[in-house]
Amino acid sequence: MSAEAEDRRAEPATASDELPEPTAVDPVSAPDAEGRPRRTTRRFPLFTRDTARPEGGGRAAPGDAPAPARQWPILVVLSAVGLGLLLTALDVFRYGTLLIGAALLAGAALRWVVPDVGMLAVRSRFTDMVTYTVLGTVIVLLSMMAQPDPWLKIPILDDTLHYTISSQDG
Repeated sequence: MSAEAEDRRAEPATASDELPEPTAVDPVSAPDAEGRPRRTTRRFPLFTRDTARPEGGGRAAPGDAPAPARQWPILVVLSAVGLGLLLTALDVFRYGTLLIGAALLAGAALRWVVPDVGMLAVRSRFTDMVTYTVLGTVIVLLSMMAQPDPWLKIPILDDTLHYTISSQDG
């Protein structure tokens, strides 16, 4: 190695040797992929180019796992709903609809407990949990109130039903 090369290596790098820092053009600019500043706006675009993944929408298993293992939460919920629909079709109505409601409640619980639930995440975590809980609860309550011989009787609903039927008779 020559003496000049050793001297250059020993000297600290000067500002002219380094790449220049990207500078912002105005307060609302951000660097693009190449590092050049570009103006951004806070307005929504006219056409949506992509959508943000919902919170918790990552894989439920590592990427090298097979697809069913990565999406096990949605498969559990859909399998229970499918079994409930099959029971309903086989004339076991009350148990089938109870299973469907319970599957939605299980989906809400999974959405709350498991950090990454894959395709079970549709919206934000809060919205998914509220939606699954409300729908599951309504389905369970309606299946328990189904005639004949309801397991659950809510007097105000009976009074409302009797009032509407009796008012149409006369």
